[in-house]
Amino acid sequence: MEIYQEEETVFICQKMYAEMNLKKFNMLGCNPVSAPLIMGEKLKKEDGGEAADDTHYHSLIGNLLYLTATRPDLMYAASMLSRFMQSPNHFHLGAANRVLRYVQGTTDLGLSFQKNHTLNLVDYCDSDLGGSLDDMKRTSGYCFSFGSAMISWLSKKQQSVAQSFAEAEYISASLATSQTI
Repeated sequence: MEIYQEEETVFICQKMYAEMNLKKFNMLGCNPVSAPLIMGEKLKKEDGGEAADDTHYHSLIGNLLYLTATRPDLMYAASMLSRFMQSPNHFHLGAANRVLRYVQGTTDLGLSFQKNHTLNLVDYCDSDLGGSLDDMKRTSGYCFSFGSAMISWLSKKQQSVAQSFAEAEYISASLATSQTI
């Protein structure tokens, strides 16, 4: 982790770690993309794809999960891709490589804490629309900011199958409320 401190700001990032991972996975200098995942793309455990190298995939996802310490924008993608650790295929690896392409264009992102920023606790929560194709469970997510930066975030598959979008949102809100308390 890199920490840059100025008179009014503390900035925490993992730029060197991100670049080290891009180099490790032969993606340094690749064409960046504007989003970590393709909007609306659904991955399944068993989709007929050719098997990918387990060790390579595990290492890649582990490195992405570690990068989420200062990059809440990667949490959903890393969490979703970690579901396929038991038997990754080339579709899963392709999605993980897309996340690396996103990292290539956003290595300068991190958490910024401003000295004179209003210290209000603000939370946001949401759930995905379609859910997992394997078990129909949706993914909930929340993030909390205190002042000028995120202090806590989560992306997690819901414990039960929601019967409606409103129920899925309620589950997400209750998860965030529990964390707030």
